[in-house]
Amino acid sequence: MAVDLGMPILIVDDYKTMLRIVRNLLKQLGFNNVDEATDGSMALEKARAKSYSLIISDWNMEPMTGYEFLKEVRADTQLKDTPFIMVTAESKTDNVIAAKKAGVNNYIVKPFNAATLKTKLVAVLGDF
Repeated sequence: MAVDLGMPILIVDDYKTMLRIVRNLLKQLGFNNVDEATDGSMALEKARAKSYSLIISDWNMEPMTGYEFLKEVRADTQLKDTPFIMVTAESKTDNVIAAKKAGVNNYIVKPFNAATLKTKLVAVLGDF
């Protein structure tokens, strides 16, 4: 099944520059329906208000971390099946294991480029 490039994607990061970078990489790959949130609480509100086909969230955010946000998403019956990619600057094995246990679909370590993002998207969503 082909991936719908118009599908809604939510990107979450407390660093505006990173939001812009991820948005631009997604745009390069053909995705234009992208919303942003600057913390996990805002992201949770947006995710509950609109049905997203994918969430890409940073790990290190305040006050709600990406990990806490992921756990909230997985605990929510409406959101629990939403594909979720975690982005982090740290490739700590403990974090990867914790995120996997919490139900993350994939993991990206910063810095990354469009090719890396596409590989992770294909792994989670299928070819596009």
